Amino acid sequence: MSAEPHSTLDPDRLARQGFPEIVYCQGKTARQISDNLRALALAHGNAFGTRLPAERAPEVLAALPEANYDPLSQTISLGLLPAAVGRGVAVVCAGTSDLPVAGEAAETLAFLGHRVTRFHDIGVAGIHRLHARIDEIRAAGVVIVVAGMEGALPSVVGGLVAAPVIAVPTSVGYGAAFGGLAALLGMLNSCASGLTVVNIDNGFGAAVAAHRILKQATLAP
Repeated sequence: MSAEPHSTLDPDRLARQGFPEIVYCQGKTARQISDNLRALALAHGNAFGTRLPAERAPEVLAALPEANYDPLSQTISLGLLPAAVGRGVAVVCAGTSDLPVAGEAAETLAFLGHRVTRFHDIGVAGIHRLHARIDEIRAAGVVIVVAGMEGALPSVVGGLVAAPVIAVPTSVGYGAAFGGLAALLGMLNSCASGLTVVNIDNGFGAAVAAHRILKQATLAP
């Protein structure tokens, strides 16, 4: 499937992998973004894009006035979202500064048809905030934990829940955080067994990993 002259799209990805191609908007022109979203929506009934910078969004929305843009997560959707089903995913955010990455995960999950419950600003600096919500978090089928600074929250959550936990390091933090590297290394060295870690600021990747886990769970005999 071609969005000439700039892109060759993959409409068979939905059948092949269980989720459609999603447009990574950063570095693309407004025309490339709008062309690709329109072509994918024509193929699937809806389309989704990530990392659409706020300064480029008005031009894209002018070409696609029916689209919805979320400036916090920098995501854009076109067409109707599917009805949410299943146990759902808890998106746990350590601090308010981590919200853009957590939002990217949550918006992606909603596009993929999952029930999403968001838990904001419950990092380890005030551990009582996590304890107050832990029973709700335990009800989820998968837990995504987003944290910057030293990246401690996923280890704590990983020791308290039975569901798969996907950790997302963010680039939030002062100099020694090294743009999220400290959080990434802390999560990779977690003592919470079975913790899965994605790349820095990759809320999208965490959402797709959660989608794959839940999809396989529904196919189990």
